[in-house]
Amino acid sequence: MLIRTVLATAFVVVLAVPALADDAADCTAGIDFIKAEIAKNPADAKVAAALNEALSDAEREAGEKQYDECLEAVQEAKDAVGAG
Repeated sequence: MLIRTVLATAFVVVLAVPALADDAADCTAGIDFIKAEIAKNPADAKVAAALNEALSDAEREAGEKQYDECLEAVQEAKDAVGAG
C-alpha cells in the first residue's frame, strides 16, 4: 500500500514539473513584455504607473517562484495597455 502511495505521488510530481517550467518561461516572457512597454514611455501616467507596479509585482513573484501570481501581474500590465 505504501509503495502505491509513493508511486502515485511521484507520478503527480512528474506531471507537474513541465507545467511549472512553462509557467516560469511565460512569467519571464511577461516580464520582458512589461519592460518593453515601459521603454515605450507611455504618455498616460496611469498606464505608466500600472506598468511599473505590475513589473514590481511580477519580478517579486518570479523571485518567490510564485509563477501563477507573476502571470496575474503580467495580465494586469496587458490590460493596462489594452493588449490583454
